[in-house]
Amino acid sequence: MFEALTRLFSKPEPELPDHDPKLAVAALLVHLAAVDGEVSKAEREMIRGVLMDTYEIDEGAVDTLIREASARDAEAVDFYRFTSALSSLDIEERLEIIRMMWQVVFTDARNHELEDNMVWRVAELIGVSSRDRTVLRSQMARKG
Repeated sequence: MFEALTRLFSKPEPELPDHDPKLAVAALLVHLAAVDGEVSKAEREMIRGVLMDTYEIDEGAVDTLIREASARDAEAVDFYRFTSALSSLDIEERLEIIRMMWQVVFTDARNHELEDNMVWRVAELIGVSSRDRTVLRSQMARKG
């Protein structure tokens, strides 16, 4: 009986399907866009664009991905469930994730300190060096 009650009241956080990197990246980008308290249309469009370009997916697939990512982000209590799916990727892929994050940050030509902090934390969790993170930040700031 105790086990039945425990199962009833302890809802484990669902895992990402097969540690899907696309879904993890999309969830991080969705969270990043909202971390400063507002999500602009330009940020939403940037997220769509970088996901479509990076993963070579069409508009329908990216809309589905972003919807699922938003739901997963709303359930998450920290970044670990997303970053754990990304830390084993090749360094080039991890650098691309940080580049995408900076693209979203500089979409509105402002860099809020919470955005900066989130990119720093994610970079640390997925094994991207401070130097690489800073170089990517400078590159994306010039483009923005």
